[in-house]
Amino acid sequence: QVQLVESGGGLVQPGGSLRLSCAASRITFSSYDMSWYRQASEKERELVAAITSAGGSTNYADSVKGRFTISRDNAKNTVYLQMNSLKPEDTAVYYCNAVRYYSASIRRDYWGQGTQVTVSS
Repeated sequence: QVQLVESGGGLVQPGGSLRLSCAASRITFSSYDMSWYRQASEKERELVAAITSAGGSTNYADSVKGRFTISRDNAKNTVYLQMNSLKPEDTAVYYCNAVRYYSASIRRDYWGQGTQVTVSS
């Protein structure tokens, strides 16, 4: 059974930093594009950051550009999200996603269980 296990969430003051990790098992990690999504209370889930399978390309939501950095270590089957200069509006449950494209219309997705990030003084 495929597992994506997030860790590193918690309570942090505005301006602080957190580093999220997502460890994958039972998938060929290096074949999957990886992303972080977040969902705040009563809001839709949104893409935060994404990284391609080999790590050669990344993209970010405008709201986190310059503050968050996504990276991956294919040898450890792990993707990271370094979050700096955190703001209260970053408060959300953060989810790890793995996606592999088999064709233009066929893809396989896996999701982690989520980790809570709360930014508050």
